[in-house]
Amino acid sequence: MSATAAERGREARQRLLGVAAELIAERGWSAVSTRMLAERAGVAPGVVHYHFTSVPALLAEAALGVMRALIEQLGAGLEQAHTPDEALKLMVGFLKDYDGRDPTSLLFAETYLAAGRDEGLRRALGEVVAEFRRRLADRLAEHGLAAPEATAAVLAAAIDGIMLHRALGPGPDTADLTTVLDRLITPAGSGRPSARERTADTP
Repeated sequence: MSATAAERGREARQRLLGVAAELIAERGWSAVSTRMLAERAGVAPGVVHYHFTSVPALLAEAALGVMRALIEQLGAGLEQAHTPDEALKLMVGFLKDYDGRDPTSLLFAETYLAAGRDEGLRRALGEVVAEFRRRLADRLAEHGLAAPEATAAVLAAAIDGIMLHRALGPGPDTADLTTVLDRLITPAGSGRPSARERTADTP
Protein backbone atom coordinates (compact mmCIF):
# COMPACT_ATOMS: atom_id res chain seq x y z
CA MET A 1 0.00 0.00 0.00
CA SER A 2 1.40 3.41 -0.97
CA ALA A 3 1.92 6.04 1.72
CA THR A 4 -0.68 8.76 2.06
CA ALA A 5 0.17 12.42 1.54
CA ALA A 6 0.05 12.98 5.30
CA GLU A 7 2.47 10.09 5.91
CA ARG A 8 4.84 11.36 3.23
CA GLY A 9 4.67 14.79 4.81
CA ARG A 10 5.55 13.43 8.25
CA GLU A 11 8.43 11.42 6.79
CA ALA A 12 9.78 14.48 4.98
CA ARG A 13 9.54 16.55 8.15
CA GLN A 14 11.43 13.97 10.20
CA ARG A 15 14.02 13.63 7.47
CA LEU A 16 14.56 17.39 7.49
CA LEU A 17 15.03 17.39 11.26
CA GLY A 18 17.63 14.64 11.03
CA VAL A 19 19.44 16.40 8.21
CA ALA A 20 19.37 19.70 10.08
CA ALA A 21 21.06 18.13 13.11
CA GLU A 22 23.76 16.68 10.84
CA LEU A 23 24.39 19.98 9.07
CA ILE A 24 24.60 21.99 12.30
CA ALA A 25 27.51 19.78 13.37
CA GLU A 26 29.12 19.68 9.92
CA ARG A 27 28.75 23.27 8.72
CA GLY A 28 27.89 25.37 11.75
CA TRP A 29 24.54 26.92 12.64
CA SER A 30 24.81 30.09 10.57
CA ALA A 31 26.08 28.29 7.43
CA VAL A 32 23.07 26.01 6.96
CA SER A 33 20.82 27.09 4.10
CA THR A 34 17.51 26.03 2.63
CA ARG A 35 19.32 24.62 -0.40
CA MET A 36 21.64 22.48 1.74
CA LEU A 37 18.72 21.12 3.74
CA ALA A 38 16.64 20.34 0.69
CA GLU A 39 19.48 18.64 -1.21
CA ARG A 40 20.54 16.48 1.75
CA ALA A 41 16.95 15.50 2.55
CA GLY A 42 16.07 14.86 -1.10
CA VAL A 43 13.15 17.30 -1.19
CA ALA A 44 12.31 20.48 -3.07
CA PRO A 45 13.32 23.74 -1.32
CA GLY A 46 9.67 24.69 -0.96
CA VAL A 47 9.11 21.63 1.25
CA VAL A 48 11.47 23.06 3.84
CA HIS A 49 9.37 26.18 4.26
CA TYR A 50 6.13 24.25 4.03
CA HIS A 51 6.97 22.37 7.22
CA PHE A 52 8.94 25.08 9.06
CA THR A 53 8.46 28.82 9.34
CA SER A 54 12.17 29.46 8.78
CA VAL A 55 15.55 27.74 8.63
CA PRO A 56 16.42 28.92 12.19
CA ALA A 57 13.13 27.44 13.43
CA LEU A 58 14.02 24.11 11.81
CA LEU A 59 17.53 24.17 13.26
CA ALA A 60 16.22 24.98 16.73
CA GLU A 61 13.69 22.15 16.68
CA ALA A 62 16.30 19.70 15.41
CA ALA A 63 18.96 20.67 17.95
CA LEU A 64 16.58 20.77 20.91
CA GLY A 65 15.20 17.41 19.87
CA VAL A 66 18.67 15.84 20.03
CA MET A 67 19.34 17.48 23.39
CA ARG A 68 16.02 16.38 24.88
CA ALA A 69 16.61 12.81 23.75
CA LEU A 70 20.05 12.71 25.38
CA ILE A 71 18.80 14.30 28.58
CA GLU A 72 15.91 11.84 28.70
CA GLN A 73 18.38 8.99 28.33
CA LEU A 74 20.56 10.36 31.12
CA GLY A 75 17.54 11.17 33.27
CA ALA A 76 16.21 7.65 32.92
CA GLY A 77 19.57 6.36 34.11
CA LEU A 78 19.47 8.67 37.12
CA GLU A 79 16.12 7.18 38.09
CA GLN A 80 17.95 3.88 38.58
CA ALA A 81 20.77 5.37 40.69
CA HIS A 82 20.45 4.16 44.27
CA THR A 83 23.10 6.49 45.74
CA PRO A 84 24.69 9.85 44.90
CA ASP A 85 27.85 7.90 43.99
CA GLU A 86 25.93 5.94 41.36
CA ALA A 87 24.42 9.12 39.96
CA LEU A 88 27.86 10.73 39.70
CA LYS A 89 29.37 7.63 38.10
CA LEU A 90 26.58 7.64 35.52
CA MET A 91 27.12 11.29 34.63
CA VAL A 92 30.89 10.95 34.30
CA GLY A 93 30.48 7.73 32.32
CA PHE A 94 28.16 9.60 29.97
CA LEU A 95 31.17 11.60 28.75
CA LYS A 96 33.04 8.60 27.38
CA ASP A 97 31.23 8.77 24.04
CA TYR A 98 32.00 12.46 23.48
CA ASP A 99 35.44 13.83 22.65
CA GLY A 100 34.35 17.38 21.88
CA ARG A 101 34.67 16.94 18.13
CA ASP A 102 31.97 14.35 17.60
CA PRO A 103 28.69 15.47 15.95
CA THR A 104 26.74 15.64 19.20
CA SER A 105 29.36 17.76 20.99
CA LEU A 106 29.56 20.10 18.00
CA LEU A 107 25.77 20.38 17.89
CA PHE A 108 25.72 21.33 21.59
CA ALA A 109 28.43 23.96 21.07
CA GLU A 110 26.70 25.47 18.04
CA THR A 111 23.33 25.56 19.81
CA TYR A 112 24.71 27.30 22.89
CA LEU A 113 26.40 29.86 20.64
CA ALA A 114 23.24 30.46 18.60
CA ALA A 115 21.18 30.82 21.79
CA GLY A 116 23.23 33.88 22.70
CA ARG A 117 21.83 35.65 19.63
CA ASP A 118 18.30 34.22 19.57
CA GLU A 119 16.05 34.97 22.52
CA GLY A 120 13.49 32.31 21.63
CA LEU A 121 16.15 29.64 21.35
CA ARG A 122 17.75 30.86 24.59
CA ARG A 123 14.48 30.41 26.48
CA ALA A 124 13.80 27.00 24.96
CA LEU A 125 17.33 25.78 25.67
CA GLY A 126 17.09 27.15 29.19
CA GLU A 127 13.95 25.06 29.76
CA VAL A 128 15.75 21.91 28.58
CA VAL A 129 18.67 22.54 30.92
CA ALA A 130 16.35 23.42 33.81
CA GLU A 131 14.44 20.18 33.36
CA PHE A 132 17.62 18.14 33.59
CA ARG A 133 18.75 20.05 36.67
CA ARG A 134 15.36 19.42 38.26
CA ARG A 135 15.56 15.69 37.65
CA LEU A 136 19.08 15.52 39.04
CA ALA A 137 18.18 17.68 42.04
CA ASP A 138 15.22 15.44 42.80
CA ARG A 139 17.47 12.40 42.91
CA LEU A 140 20.03 14.14 45.11
CA ALA A 141 17.29 15.33 47.46
CA GLU A 142 15.92 11.80 47.76
CA HIS A 143 19.36 10.75 48.97
CA GLY A 144 19.37 13.49 51.59
CA LEU A 145 22.01 15.67 49.97
CA ALA A 146 22.12 19.27 51.21
CA ALA A 147 21.40 22.08 48.70
CA PRO A 148 20.33 19.65 45.95
CA GLU A 149 19.27 22.35 43.46
CA ALA A 150 22.58 24.24 43.66
CA THR A 151 24.57 21.01 43.58
CA ALA A 152 22.66 19.79 40.54
CA ALA A 153 23.29 23.08 38.74
CA VAL A 154 27.05 22.90 39.38
CA LEU A 155 27.29 19.21 38.44
CA ALA A 156 25.35 19.76 35.22
CA ALA A 157 27.48 22.77 34.28
CA ALA A 158 30.68 20.85 35.02
CA ILE A 159 29.70 17.90 32.83
CA ASP A 160 28.58 20.26 30.07
CA GLY A 161 31.79 22.26 30.30
CA ILE A 162 34.07 19.23 30.21
CA MET A 163 32.21 17.97 27.14
CA LEU A 164 32.70 21.29 25.34
CA HIS A 165 36.29 21.80 26.48
CA ARG A 166 37.36 18.44 25.09
CA ALA A 167 37.32 20.01 21.65
CA LEU A 168 40.29 22.14 22.77
CA GLY A 169 42.42 19.35 24.17
CA PRO A 170 42.50 16.45 26.62
CA GLY A 171 40.77 17.08 29.91
CA PRO A 172 40.94 15.27 33.26
CA ASP A 173 40.61 11.52 33.08
CA THR A 174 37.55 9.78 34.47
CA ALA A 175 39.14 8.98 37.83
CA ASP A 176 40.34 12.54 38.47
CA LEU A 177 37.06 14.05 37.30
CA THR A 178 35.09 11.73 39.56
CA THR A 179 37.33 12.58 42.53
CA VAL A 180 36.85 16.32 42.05
CA LEU A 181 33.10 16.18 41.49
CA ASP A 182 32.68 13.76 44.38
CA ARG A 183 33.55 16.61 46.74
CA LEU A 184 30.26 18.23 45.81
CA ILE A 185 28.27 15.30 47.14
CA THR A 186 30.46 14.42 50.14
CA PRO A 187 29.69 16.49 53.27
CA ALA A 188 32.82 18.05 54.80
CA GLY A 189 33.99 16.21 57.89
CA SER A 190 31.69 13.29 57.19
CA GLY A 191 34.51 10.76 57.37
CA ARG A 192 33.18 9.27 54.14
CA PRO A 193 36.01 7.99 51.89
CA SER A 194 36.65 9.75 48.61
CA ALA A 195 35.55 8.34 45.28
CA ARG A 196 39.14 7.28 44.52
CA GLU A 197 39.43 5.54 47.90
CA ARG A 198 36.11 3.75 47.43
CA THR A 199 37.22 2.57 43.99
CA ALA A 200 40.55 1.36 45.37
CA ASP A 201 38.75 -0.61 48.09
CA THR A 202 36.52 -2.37 45.59
CA PRO A 203 37.71 -5.98 45.10
